[in-house]
Amino acid sequence: MISFNLTCKDGHVFQAWFKDGKTYERQRSRREVTCPACGDTKIDKAPMAPRLLKSRGDKPERAARAAAQAGEMLRELRRHVETTCDNVGDKFAEEARKIHYGEADERGIYGDATPEEARDLAEEGVPFGRIPWIDRHDS
Repeated sequence: MISFNLTCKDGHVFQAWFKDGKTYERQRSRREVTCPACGDTKIDKAPMAPRLLKSRGDKPERAARAAAQAGEMLRELRRHVETTCDNVGDKFAEEARKIHYGEADERGIYGDATPEEARDLAEEGVPFGRIPWIDRHDS
């Protein structure tokens, strides 16, 4: 059995168990996976946290595997954001406000914001998140 974090088009995140990854893909393509919050059947995998070490007694090899897994997950998150969202560059704060206040169509965006812009967005209640952006390739 495998558990996936899933998300619908409205951004609801939920967890579901499947026999294996192929079973998830088959059920998803048949629209048999449903968001429990809104009933949407257009479902995608959401980013998932890696399994982290639980004690100092764990072996260094396990730590290396966990670090590699975390890096791959962050690269996958980057690929997902770049393929599903609009890059607005250094206009991120401005565009996020326009979307929040209904002055622009709602859509996923990404870009750059200064620490001050991020603080101001948070104070205004504009929803956004910071992602640790890592290189696409391991060097």
